[in-house]
Amino acid sequence: MGFLIRKDDFVVVIKGKDAGKKGRVIKVFPKESRILVEGVNLVKKATRPGRVDRQGGIITMEKPISISNVQYFCMKCAKRTRHGVKIMEDGSKVRFCKKCGELVEVK
Repeated sequence: MGFLIRKDDFVVVIKGKDAGKKGRVIKVFPKESRILVEGVNLVKKATRPGRVDRQGGIITMEKPISISNVQYFCMKCAKRTRHGVKIMEDGSKVRFCKKCGELVEVK
């Protein structure tokens, strides 16, 4: 199943404890239908001292959230929106914002 939300997309959380927060997608986990968004779903984790981290202690990190709890955020029209796929004349597929028609850049 192909998801329309990809790495480096800007999304807004629409459900859950972080509803309304915006952030960039760091990583997508398609098999689990989850994504990792920077600054969203922050949890505290206790770590033990090790070779890399000699101190140990409590760190704050992001955890993945369900892909159904986020929606694409268009930077041009500054609204959350759905986006579709257009097939260009040369046969390539591009994503576009359904509200303003702006093409979504894929890096």
